[in-house]
Amino acid sequence: MSSGEFPEAMTAAGAVRGRREEGLAVFRGIPYAQPPVGAARFAAPRPADRWDGVREAFVFGPPPPQEPMGPVPVAAVDPAAGDEWLTVNVWTPDADPAARRPVMVWIYGGAYKMGSADDPAYDGSRLARDGDLVVVTLNYRVGIEGFLEIEGTPANRGLLDQVAALEWVRENVAAFGGDPGQVTVFGESAGAGSIAALMTMDRSRGLFHRAIAQSVPGTYFSAALARDIAEALAGELGLRPTVADLSGVDPRKLPEAGAALTARMREYVHRWGSVALTPTPFSPVVDGDVLPTTPWEALASGAARDVELITGHNRDEFRLFLLLGGMLGRVDEGLASMALGMFGPTPDAERDYRAAFPEASAEYLFELVQSDWLFRMPSLHLAQAQAAGGGRAHLYELTWPAPANGGALGACHGLDVPLTFGIYGGLGQLLIGTAPTPETEALSARFRSAWTDFATTGDPGWPAYDPQQRLVQLLDVEAQVTAYPEEASRRLWEQHTFAALPLTTPSADR
Repeated sequence: MSSGEFPEAMTAAGAVRGRREEGLAVFRGIPYAQPPVGAARFAAPRPADRWDGVREAFVFGPPPPQEPMGPVPVAAVDPAAGDEWLTVNVWTPDADPAARRPVMVWIYGGAYKMGSADDPAYDGSRLARDGDLVVVTLNYRVGIEGFLEIEGTPANRGLLDQVAALEWVRENVAAFGGDPGQVTVFGESAGAGSIAALMTMDRSRGLFHRAIAQSVPGTYFSAALARDIAEALAGELGLRPTVADLSGVDPRKLPEAGAALTARMREYVHRWGSVALTPTPFSPVVDGDVLPTTPWEALASGAARDVELITGHNRDEFRLFLLLGGMLGRVDEGLASMALGMFGPTPDAERDYRAAFPEASAEYLFELVQSDWLFRMPSLHLAQAQAAGGGRAHLYELTWPAPANGGALGACHGLDVPLTFGIYGGLGQLLIGTAPTPETEALSARFRSAWTDFATTGDPGWPAYDPQQRLVQLLDVEAQVTAYPEEASRRLWEQHTFAALPLTTPSADR
């Protein structure tokens, strides 16, 4: 790699030219695979074509086709932006290809149906600079393009994209001063669920050595459920879920069908169960090939014992969704009973939750059981499975309340993202406010140092989790190591197995 204002690097497909920005060399929009359009539509990713000369890597690649955030019924991808969705971006401290710095690879969340690496919240500059390491972010297919079960195509194409990007890192990151033998993947929400899946997959074996999974969702679909959802979604267009039918639809138009189905998902509760009450019809599919089993089963059997893991959750995960759904202050006992019955771990979940939390309001119970089902208990159980399989896991809980809205959102879902990157636009501004306080910056610095120390040494600064002591790092203004604090929830879910979610019937018992 050359130095100067416009540093260059040689990748397997050709040379790229980036920019020097605040002491870092930054490269954006480097293709790691061919555009998945035309004959490659819905196919597994294929290696990027070579190019001659030096390719400018100044701007992010376009986002993959996806539903827009919010109610606006417009395509979320500008046709003029092009179809080169499968790209990576690199932040690196200097131009020395012999540096062999640790590498951190970010996988974004977004309910498996939205997200892209050009989000300002995922700017890798502070992590790269403060941790003296290389940060890579990537785009992968989401929604219908990435996760719908389509006949005649591989399942989990979004996960296959992530594998292809990690293969690109293995083959090329040394040219950017990174060490391909010291790669840490990190991600939040659907990104954390993707990482849990990657830890399970044979295809990704050896491509990363450490993993940080922030707020792991517990939703993985059985093949039968995925096929039924696909039929309903294609049916919104009067089509079948086949390559022949769907490949003729403009990729920028397909997300409208996904949005239409999402708006009507409650109608399918008798067939899809709890999935019908979530905001997304997409999740990784346990298809027996790309994803052979659930992450909890795989890790408990030792499938990833050689991968060091940080996982954890935020204390008040679901409160963000109460805000976004306009439900803060509007949950009654009927809604609480419904949620406890639908999302709880046992047939007597409502009785058990009310006994365990006798002073809890209806709204808190509604929030708590969904926090537990969707993020808190899956993250805890992932650490437990890794330890059971002979691997090492470090567990954390973020307990610091988001300062915006007078602290009403607590330590809600997504709050860890601006703290991880030290970037406070977008979601960070919604949760933290227009300007970070010294307290916010101090907690963010603690996050960044723990994450980058782990990527460098395997030690985030607190003990590994074990099933006897159950030690956890609480991330707050005053950080402390303590026994897992959500003991009542842990006991309620102790015997629960996070299995692939089934296709139910009107007469099926939940």
